[in-house]
Amino acid sequence: MSIPMIKLSGVIITYNEEKHLEKCLRSLQDVVDEIIVVDSYSTDRTPEICKAFNVTFIQQEFLGYIEQKNFALTQASYDYILSLDGDEALSEELKKSIINTKQHWKYDGYYCHRLNNYCGQWIKHSDWYPDRKLRLFKKDAGVWSGLNPHDRFTLNNPKSLGKLKGDLHHWIYSNYREHNLKVEKFSTIAANAYFKEGKRSSIWKIIYRPTWAFFKAYFLRLGFLDGLNGFIICVQTYNVTFLKYIKLYELQKKA
Repeated sequence: MSIPMIKLSGVIITYNEEKHLEKCLRSLQDVVDEIIVVDSYSTDRTPEICKAFNVTFIQQEFLGYIEQKNFALTQASYDYILSLDGDEALSEELKKSIINTKQHWKYDGYYCHRLNNYCGQWIKHSDWYPDRKLRLFKKDAGVWSGLNPHDRFTLNNPKSLGKLKGDLHHWIYSNYREHNLKVEKFSTIAANAYFKEGKRSSIWKIIYRPTWAFFKAYFLRLGFLDGLNGFIICVQTYNVTFLKYIKLYELQKKA
């Protein structure tokens, strides 16, 4: 007697994702039973691309990364979720692993490794690989949490966790300028989130935290093996940490 497959909702949040969205949607077509796209009023071709696929397209003002993803979960028809961002796509091996898991579901959630493409190069070291992500889960088994802009799905029972084979492909930055802009943006969001949580900065943290972040990524996690781009990534790891604590320090002074 064959075991029936569970029904799976593919859930994506988007904002101006025309560059990679088609790859994302195409990779989901043979894996999920519906695709839900929650869009923050994109001004590019994102809505047009979604119309070309059989998706449920919902527009919602951006609530924050965590809040937007929790809202998106409420729009899914099925109890099992595969959550992606618009610049991510399933590798062939990951597709097969998810399809197999649909018929042999055992845990509350499943994680995979994310492989990041930086300026045309797949990054295999530093803090960027293996970049563990929990993206396949039972809807009522947890919630999106963390500190913006760094969201994560947290299981109510962390021990009920399985692993998927294959990588989740992620096209993160296509050029260095784009990375610089995101460092500036994300450090501001993180500083504000830290301040609201009651976290505090200090001269010691401004000096120590960025230095340790670079050392860990470049030397301990072998970022140097990714060549020049590996070095740039680790320098930007230093920069985003430095700016986060500087901006948090400024917020403290104003308060």
